[in-house]
Amino acid sequence: MQRSHIVRPAAMFWGLAVYMPVGVTYLSALLLLVALLVAGNGRERIARLRANPLWWPVVAYVAWTLIVLAIRPHYPETPSNLVHGLRIAATLLMAMALARDEAMWALRGFLLVSALNLLLVVVFYAVGGFHIWAPLRGVVMEVGNKSISNALLFSVVAATAAVWGLSRIAAHRPLRALPAFALVLLLVAVVALPLTSRTSVLALMLVLPLVCIHQWRSHLKALSAALIVGAVVLGAGLYQLPQLQQKVEVGIQEVEKAQAGEIFHGSMVIRYFMYRDTGRMIADRPLTGWGIGGWTEQWHQRGPALFADSNMPHNDFLWMGAQGGLPGLLSLLAIMVAAVWQAWKRPDIAGRYALAATLIALIASCVNSALRDAQIGLALLWIAMVYLRLAQERQDPEPWRDLWPGRRIGGESEASKRAAAPG
Repeated sequence: MQRSHIVRPAAMFWGLAVYMPVGVTYLSALLLLVALLVAGNGRERIARLRANPLWWPVVAYVAWTLIVLAIRPHYPETPSNLVHGLRIAATLLMAMALARDEAMWALRGFLLVSALNLLLVVVFYAVGGFHIWAPLRGVVMEVGNKSISNALLFSVVAATAAVWGLSRIAAHRPLRALPAFALVLLLVAVVALPLTSRTSVLALMLVLPLVCIHQWRSHLKALSAALIVGAVVLGAGLYQLPQLQQKVEVGIQEVEKAQAGEIFHGSMVIRYFMYRDTGRMIADRPLTGWGIGGWTEQWHQRGPALFADSNMPHNDFLWMGAQGGLPGLLSLLAIMVAAVWQAWKRPDIAGRYALAATLIALIASCVNSALRDAQIGLALLWIAMVYLRLAQERQDPEPWRDLWPGRRIGGESEASKRAAAPG
């Protein structure tokens, strides 16, 4: 194998490893980094990075992190927080450095392992409980943050299927869309029942209308019809999931009790106090924050003693704001917003795939630590950026072509049709 070809299997391995425990995903990230360094074509990759619209937001984020590290106090948590902060930037840059065919190998790995894991979930609950290999327990049941990560990855697959189904409707082939929408409903049931992830369902409920707007933004009647049908179908489907309804109702009750001053273990209770107290941290040190790793010490001083063992505020932008002030918050937010904007600007199906994936990552970062927590960020952020990297192939009308050998995904792209149109 030529040195330049070793990046493909390394990228695919990371795609295959995203549902595995965090140690395996760290290993896959390290292997890809080594492959990129030894594969050659360094000047081409650097030029690709420098030309990428995310380059300067990432540079600003890293530079401000290092400035704050130099001028603000250090804490016991400084090394780990610094590593996680730089790991976010490294994940972005590695995805953006890939050539199209390398990104395609990563995508193949992700979609293949997602199909296998979905089959595992269906068989596990259809046949009856059987012994599950420990590294895959987070795929079939709720197991801490890893199950949240896996649910978010399933939501990316569901959004991908929905985008493909909508493209079939736009091509006047609605019957071909039915399997895609059946897959969407199956995945919603998986993330809402076995994995009980409100974050994933919330992300899908917000993302699906936006991809409809992206597809039919110049056709108001078709857009209105799609949104109405989608709301009815999704609402009817969610109504049949009593566990999800119960979690939503419990969440609302927890917020009301937290506002009244009650302190107890509850997902929304801890978020209420974290968001409130982290906001106060930022208000007290708006320019440079409390320093890298400073959130935990401030939380111990401000937050309820019942939640003293927490090490992140379940919102990546508040986390960065507490550590690096408003410049840190805005630099991280700029990266994620720029990613969504780049996807939005591409008007075809490749743009919608990337829009769905980057929006899910952005939403998850607002209500969970989807970037800061490596169990989530090493998987979700990587896949979202791979989707975006393919959407950034501006000279390629079908960057998802040949997803599988001899096959096309989504049929003929809108860009191809425009290129082939007379005049």
